[in-house]
Amino acid sequence: MIQNWLNLNWSFNGDRYILFALSSILFFYGGFPFLKGLKDEISQKKPGMMTLIGVAISAAYFYSSAVVFFLIGKTFFWELATLIDVMLLGHWIEMKSVMRAGEALKALVALMPNEANLIHQDHLMKVPVKTLKKDDLILIKPGEKIPADGIIIKGKSAVNESMLTGESKPVNKTVGETVIGGAVNGNGTLTLRIQHIGENSYLNKVIKMVEDAQKRKSNTQKLADKAAFWLTIIALSSGIITFGVWLLLGQTLAFALERMVTVMVICCPHALGLAVPLVAAISTSHAAKNGLLIRNRTAFENSRKISTIVFDKTGTLTKGNHEVKRIISLNKHSTAATILQLAASVEQQSEHHMAAGLLTKAQTDGLDLLTVQQFKYQPGIGVQGQVKEQLIEVGGEQLLFDNTIQLPQDEQATDSETKIYVLKNKELIGYITFADQIRENSFEAINTLKKNGIKCLLLTGDNESVAQSVANTLQLDAYFAKVLPEEKQAKIKLLQQQGEFVAMTGDGVNDAPALAQADVGIAIGSGTAVAAETADIILVNSDPKDITRLILFGKATYRKMVQNLFWATGYNIIALPLATGFIPGLMISPAAGAALMSVSTIICAVNAQLLRYELNH
Repeated sequence: MIQNWLNLNWSFNGDRYILFALSSILFFYGGFPFLKGLKDEISQKKPGMMTLIGVAISAAYFYSSAVVFFLIGKTFFWELATLIDVMLLGHWIEMKSVMRAGEALKALVALMPNEANLIHQDHLMKVPVKTLKKDDLILIKPGEKIPADGIIIKGKSAVNESMLTGESKPVNKTVGETVIGGAVNGNGTLTLRIQHIGENSYLNKVIKMVEDAQKRKSNTQKLADKAAFWLTIIALSSGIITFGVWLLLGQTLAFALERMVTVMVICCPHALGLAVPLVAAISTSHAAKNGLLIRNRTAFENSRKISTIVFDKTGTLTKGNHEVKRIISLNKHSTAATILQLAASVEQQSEHHMAAGLLTKAQTDGLDLLTVQQFKYQPGIGVQGQVKEQLIEVGGEQLLFDNTIQLPQDEQATDSETKIYVLKNKELIGYITFADQIRENSFEAINTLKKNGIKCLLLTGDNESVAQSVANTLQLDAYFAKVLPEEKQAKIKLLQQQGEFVAMTGDGVNDAPALAQADVGIAIGSGTAVAAETADIILVNSDPKDITRLILFGKATYRKMVQNLFWATGYNIIALPLATGFIPGLMISPAAGAALMSVSTIICAVNAQLLRYELNH
């Protein structure tokens, strides 16, 4: 071929045997990935890209070898060489793109330091991070990376968690607050008690979650896989039919074989196999870097269809850091301190937000927590336990209704207050009020969602006045108050029956059924493990504004997938007729077919990489 281009003649006796030897090396070594892929796909009964390329290069090689030794005709060694080289180049570019998509995970792994300052008795020891154990005390000096998840027991500092949560500003941390391994300490010195290490650490859980999400196929990807399978069947069938038709029309075996090889190469679903997975890998890893952990890829892609978002109140739209405001005694034998001590003691085994407020208040007032036996959690009602052989129950209004106790009059009550009641041996001895604050970003999040035509509803177990106050402040479309956990799920079902595509955002154990029922379940990252396990997507920053980012990410991801599916299949409509040679005056060679197919693959790879730019802007 090169001699023809340069009008040269370098032929000599036996030159075809040298050509055969060089082509054999190229076929068995350069073509090995495709031959191995052919064997694997056939054994798994899933013919695809490797099957087509494997068949094409094998047909070219073995026919050309037969021409060298005993047939008369044209060899396809030039086409074999260009076909393998172009396919390997396209494959290399594809793998570079896939590897780049996984760089976010490598960056997360690199965040962890190798050594830590272990506080051992009265001195510091430099120890490998892998030797740390739960409850060890470590010292974090200014500017150092935090080696493990832990609770601050001494000191305060601004901590940079941007690579973990997407929060660009350093977060002020003080005694009692948690820090994430891999974050960077600011100017202060911190003493930590280690909570999670190794596989249980936040960082490792994020990495595993991202890896699992990238492996899990969405409905769009399953559709692409089906399309790739049928494209392979069409390619093999079209190739064989083209081969037979040209022979019947009186063309030579060499010409018919060349057309068959070209058809198989041009129809190769290489780009189709890359189109969706590469976008999925990029979007999942990018989302993780921006505080969005995706557990269900289909739900993430479907976030573009959300028409109604239902918010849990506490810890989602509000900060959830319930501070004790008032303690009211209704029994002359029970002081405010006694009521607080009993309530905090029973609530110490609870994950409820108010439990944290009670424990903080009890600790501030110097009260010791009492031993509790037979602890029991009643969803939507409260908790109970035996304290000094007395039944202590703590809960909301439903607890009083179940015990046929009238609500006490409270002239000081405000709409923003939440109350819990304390019963001792079925007798109401007092109540405690809490104040919760609406998150600053809730206003912006609700406003943005409503501008995008999405209805925003509130779903809470709190009383009517509190629910109405929050709904009015944030200008929500509607609210549901005094909703029990099992009723939350029913409310989601009702909205779905009305034709709404519903997202549910929550953070508590009692939100889990509703999160599972919703079309898209979104858990607040600071919430409970049960809610996070049930949800499709987790917001690491516990920021409602991230919900708008989630929807924009989902739309951009789906748009890129559709674009790539168009590029991956569109060129076949034009190139396939050219490959058959049935259009007079228009015919392309196998090498040109391989180049066209590789260009389609490269376009899909580059287009997927552009998703990073779109998500950042």
